[in-house]
Amino acid sequence: MYRFVTSLIKLALASLLAGSIMAFIGISTDSILAFIGMTAEEFWSALDAAGAWAGPRILLGAVIVLPVWLLTYLLMPRSDG
Repeated sequence: MYRFVTSLIKLALASLLAGSIMAFIGISTDSILAFIGMTAEEFWSALDAAGAWAGPRILLGAVIVLPVWLLTYLLMPRSDG
């Protein structure tokens, strides 16, 4: 748990540093989206479409993967090391 929290803090600090540098240079999210030829609405629409495509497939895969993982976890012998 400690490693996870410290990793999140490091990620947040790195993102803050990168965002500060980009803001100092004059790069904004609007300029990045304009560079790739999208608007904010098109970006969110594409993100929504990707989620609508991936969601059912993730759930369908979880129907198989999670029970197999649970059986493997319960039936594996414990290691002492």
